[in-house]
Order: sequence, then C-alpha cells, then structure tokens
Amino acid sequence: MTIQSDTKSVKHKRWSGIIYAILSAVCYGTNPLGALPLYQEGENTSSVLFFRFLLAVILLGGLMVVRRVSFVANRSQMRVLMALGVLFAGSSMTYYQSFHFMDAGIASTILFVYPVMVAGIMALCFHERLSRITLMSVALALVGIALLYRGPAGVALSAWGVALCIVSSALYAVYIVVIKQADLGQLSSLTITFYAMLFCMVCLLLYSFTSPQLHLMLPPSPRAWFYSCWLGLVPTVLSLEFMTLAVQRVGPTPTAIMGALEPLTAVAIGVMVFGEMLTLRVCAGILFILVGVMLIVLPRQWIPGWLR
Repeated sequence: MTIQSDTKSVKHKRWSGIIYAILSAVCYGTNPLGALPLYQEGENTSSVLFFRFLLAVILLGGLMVVRRVSFVANRSQMRVLMALGVLFAGSSMTYYQSFHFMDAGIASTILFVYPVMVAGIMALCFHERLSRITLMSVALALVGIALLYRGPAGVALSAWGVALCIVSSALYAVYIVVIKQADLGQLSSLTITFYAMLFCMVCLLLYSFTSPQLHLMLPPSPRAWFYSCWLGLVPTVLSLEFMTLAVQRVGPTPTAIMGALEPLTAVAIGVMVFGEMLTLRVCAGILFILVGVMLIVLPRQWIPGWLR
C-alpha cells in the first residue's frame, strides 16, 4: 500500500511539474504582446522593464501578505536571491533589446538555445546523466531553431540581435540552474520570486542612469499602463512562479526543454497580432520543437527502450 502511494505521489509530482513548466513557457512567451505596444508608445527598454518588474514586485508582495507568506530570508539566502535578480535583469535587458533588431517571434525562438545550456551546465558541473531522449529532444529543438534562423525573405538576421538573444539565453540558463542547486532552505517559491524580481528592478533602475537615452519615463497612456500591468503579471509573476514550481518538481533540464513552447507562443502572437509572416519553414521549425517537447512529456513506457 505504501509503495503504491509513493508511486502515485511521484507520478503526481512529475505531472504537476510538467503542467507548471508548460504554463510557465506559455506565459513567458507573451512578452512581445506587452513589450511591442509599449515601444510603439515611445517607451525605451529601461522604462518598459523597470515598470514591468515594479508592478510584479507590488503584485507579489500583496499576494504574499494575503497568503501570509514570510518575507524573512537569512544572509546567505539573500546573496543567492540577489544573484538571481542580477541574472534575470541581464537576461531581460538583452532579450528586450533584441526586439529592435528582429521580429519578436524569431527572437523568442533563438532564445530557446537555453535548454542546451542548462543541460550542458547540469552535465558538466553537477554530473547529471543526459539520456538519449533528452539529447534527441534538444537536437530536435535546435533543428527547429535552425529552420527559423532566417527571416521571411531569406535575409540573414542581425548579428547584434542574435548575439543579444544568445547572451539572454545564457543568463536565463544560469538562473534556472541556480534555482535548483542553490541552498535556499525552506523559502517558498513566492518568496524566491519576490526577492529575485526586487533585486532585478533595482538593477534596472541603476542601469537607467548609465545613459541619457535610458532615462525612466512613466507609461504615457492608459493603454501603456495596461500593457505594463500585463508584463508585470503574465510573463513575470505567473511565468516565474510556475517555473520555480516546475524546477522543484521535475528539475531544470526538463523544465528548460518544455520552454520550447515559449517561442511557439511568441510566433503565434507575432503572426496573429503584429502581422509577422508565417512561412512553411517556420511551420517546420515549430513541428520539430513540438516533437522535442512531446518526447519529454510522454510517459516513459510509451518511449522505445533504445531512447530511454
């Protein structure tokens, strides 16, 4: 009876982790839906990001008060949380800057190299065994990225845009690994996300003083405030809370691979909302990414023995 109960508990933990990872990816993929309208309103990158994280901190803090979640963290935990904030600030800044050089859907797809980086870090630094199915999932995702590398007219993408996405991806990969490997004791996922976003906001505030072009400006219209609130809630509070829960249940590598749904969400938004072109090559890339995700999500007994 105990063995059956333990087996059910493990399965429930795995499937809840998969669901959290999928929700996190879809929520994070809505970044362009909030960012691009704000750029159209004349806001600079620093302002978009600062108010995104300011509103996220306010929302998270209010939720913690309502749920009576403790804000207490010791000194060593606070150092880790500060590092998380710096990592996420750097990742967000480089990612949002890339929108100035390429379509949002393509930028989001290139960002997806982070599962490869997560898998590499876990294997090299923490001796995590990479199964054949994990390697195949990553390979399929990379094929999808390769198919999406060039724009609709076959013109190579901006080197600056690609470089910004790669840097953003690397910082996000380290963020995911730190969430899993750092000693954060019994801190709740809400507390972790709150402090990470708080320190991220402080970093962006300091960054805004480095150049006159980066000065902070209030959202200029009710429409701009709406999209700022969207960014603070959906791709920030919800996405990072779901991601933390997923990493704690299924680990950083599966969570990162299921992040393939981020670019799919962004591509869908780019096509349906911003009029970006959907080509046959883009569709093929989407198919490869979806197959890669399915290999991770499917129960092990459904997977051929040679892939396990």
